Amino acid sequence: MQPFRVNIYTDGASRGNPGPGGYGIVMESGSLKKEFAEGFLKTTNNRMELLAVIVALEKLKTNNVMPVVYSDSKYVVDAINQGWLFGWHKKGYKGKKNPDLWRRMLPLYQKFKPKFIWIKGHNDHPQNERCDTLAVQAALGKGLKPDVGYEAAEKNTGMF
Repeated sequence: MQPFRVNIYTDGASRGNPGPGGYGIVMESGSLKKEFAEGFLKTTNNRMELLAVIVALEKLKTNNVMPVVYSDSKYVVDAINQGWLFGWHKKGYKGKKNPDLWRRMLPLYQKFKPKFIWIKGHNDHPQNERCDTLAVQAALGKGLKPDVGYEAAEKNTGMF
């Protein structure tokens, strides 16, 4: 059975860095389209950019997919495409920010082998603009959840 392509568009936002934040996801395959968003009390933009990709990959219900991730985050795209993630992993993420999320990302990358494509943000790309809107709305929402990973790192180091 031929794998099917899933286009995944992601964006993260934070109001202040750190501050309230959120992520937005648009997933498309053929005529199917799904959107997801979630907001957090205190986090960073980079955490939300990375979490968006992680959550999108976790939403895939089959291994028979070819995910293509479109992100305006050089932090995320370069960490994968330049191979930095694998070096960070070998060194136990020592001195790296967001190790909890990178540890969560690595098995997803290994499982799905997604292709990562960087797109320029705020450049009239319809899906990226929609993800941005979803992320900002999530950051502005009520009932924001704590970003447990951010809070743990902040508590342990006094800063993130």
